Amino acid sequence: MGPVLCLITDRRMWGQRWEDGLVGQVIVAAQAGVHMVQVRERDLDGGALRELVARCVEAARGTNTRILVNDRLDVALAAGAHGVHLRGDSMPASRVRAVCPRPFLIGRSIHTADEARLADVAGLDYLVFGTVFATSSKPGRNPAGVAELAACVAATTLPVLAVGGVTVETMPSVTRAGAAGVAAIGLFASDVALVVQRLQGSRVRGDELD
Repeated sequence: MGPVLCLITDRRMWGQRWEDGLVGQVIVAAQAGVHMVQVRERDLDGGALRELVARCVEAARGTNTRILVNDRLDVALAAGAHGVHLRGDSMPASRVRAVCPRPFLIGRSIHTADEARLADVAGLDYLVFGTVFATSSKPGRNPAGVAELAACVAATTLPVLAVGGVTVETMPSVTRAGAAGVAAIGLFASDVALVVQRLQGSRVRGDELD
């Protein structure tokens, strides 16, 4: 199987009818075989976010795609999501795990190898490291590069997903660094099915989070 693929949502891509556009993207991604969708709409209020997440969960029903909510554990639980993705400065994963046993997924963002080393391995299922390459979604942020990605991979036993400016063309360098896969917005902004197809055959297994 190919790398673990995580689509990160960005409703700004979809204009005024953003909700239908975003949910439609989740439907296509789930059918194409994307493993996870992180609903990352941090400025939505709790009610609107819960409604959106519930629609995404329904959109992925019957597939292997799991829906995660960025940092809002309360919304994830209320909407029936499959997991939560914690910010680097968010609550301890062990606290979440105490009330959310597996198969509920818990991930965390990291930015250095030291953060990977200190991550709560017992509570977490995966880490997301970035930004690896320059990206328009994080203007002005210096990319960490694949060497630092490799250092993060070496510092933990958890699967590490690369985020930030990853393309189909740069994906080989990401997998050579040992990453289990990629989390991205722009990578999936056009033809999700084609991107997934082009990433098939990588040496990294997409079932590492099972």
